[in-house]
Formats: sequence, structure tokens, C-alpha cells
Amino acid sequence: MFFRKDYAAPGPGIDPNAPEKTGFARFLEILQIECATLVKLNLLFLATCLPVATIPPAIFAMHMVVRKMVLDQPVDCFHDYRTAFKKYWKLAYGAFFVTVLPLAAGAFGGLFYLRSAMDNPLFLAPFVLCSTVFLVTMLASAYLYGLLSLGKPLKEAVRRSLLFGVGKPLRAALAALCVYGSLLVAVLEFPLSAIYLLFLGFSVPCLLGNFFMRTVLKQYFEV
Repeated sequence: MFFRKDYAAPGPGIDPNAPEKTGFARFLEILQIECATLVKLNLLFLATCLPVATIPPAIFAMHMVVRKMVLDQPVDCFHDYRTAFKKYWKLAYGAFFVTVLPLAAGAFGGLFYLRSAMDNPLFLAPFVLCSTVFLVTMLASAYLYGLLSLGKPLKEAVRRSLLFGVGKPLRAALAALCVYGSLLVAVLEFPLSAIYLLFLGFSVPCLLGNFFMRTVLKQYFEV
């Protein structure tokens, strides 16, 4: 079936006796093995986002499936996606709003106070505050779904993601650039980017973002 993978059948995979690849070579290996699954995942994600209200659990489910790819675990796209979507929908809404609300407030406040600061330098202080909230939230969001996939409660995952976002910002910045940056470029280039958005525009950036996070999470947690 289109949405199910037979792991008992012979086919492409990672040779267990081969030395483990690292860095970009490892990412390309995952991309090659899971290419068809990533297309299915992208289509599933878009389909479940259509009601709009289901966007938070759709985002969470996509991260859960991609996380299994990064950890080299067997992925049954439809089953894993549906299970995460139905089982963790409450957690998904919590993760969505603790990310989106500070990002939106920080972006709006930063733009508002930046314009005001052109006339009155006193507004530079709230501009810096809003910009800091936006930046820290963006960096922390790169770690949040990975921590939640490890079974951490939302409150603990938020606290740890903030610590990691501030303490280890480089990989978080790369992940955020891949996810938010690629989406922004695709939106600006629409409709030329329509085919890309339809088949790979969400699943591949999600995979790349989780790939950057994997070593940090592996270093501090058993995964």
C-alpha cells in the first residue's frame, strides 16, 4: 500500500556492518532512504492541515515521524503519523501556542517599537526586549519538539528548550534557518514553489531541523 512500508522485504537500507556516516553525508543517506516516505509525510501533513484547527497536531505528528527517521528507527508513515496525531493532540496544542504566541508578540512588538524609536530613542528599550523574546523563542523552538518526542512533559520540555536555545544557539539557529527560512523563501516564490511545497516543502526542512538537533539531544539524554 502507498502509506505502508514493508520492513521485511529486501530493499535499500543501511548496512549494519558499514561504518556510521556523520555530518552531511549522514543526512543525504537518510534523505535517500526515506525520500518516498518524506513525500507521503508531506502530503499527509498538508491534508491534515486543511481544517486549519488541526495544524498544531499535524506539526507535532510530522516531527514525531521525522524524529524516528533521524534515529534510524523503522517508520510506518501513515500509522506513526496517525498515532501521534490522535494520541498527542493536547500536547501538540500546548507546544504550538507556547511557540507561536511569543513569536508573534515579539515580532509585532519589535516592528512597532522600531518604527517608534525613529522618532523617540526611548522606544529602543522595548524594541530590544521584544527582539530578545522573538530570538530566544525561535532558538528554543528548535529543541522543543525533540524534547517532547523523548517523553518530557510540556513544562519541563519548555524549560529545557529555553536553556538549550540560549546555551547552545548555533545548531538551533541552523535548524530555525532551515525551517523558517526555507518556508519564507517558498512563500515569497509562490506559485513557482508550489510543486516543492506540495511534495517536500515541509517534511524535508523538518528533517533537516531535527537532524541538527540530534547530537545535542543524544549528548544529554538517552534516545
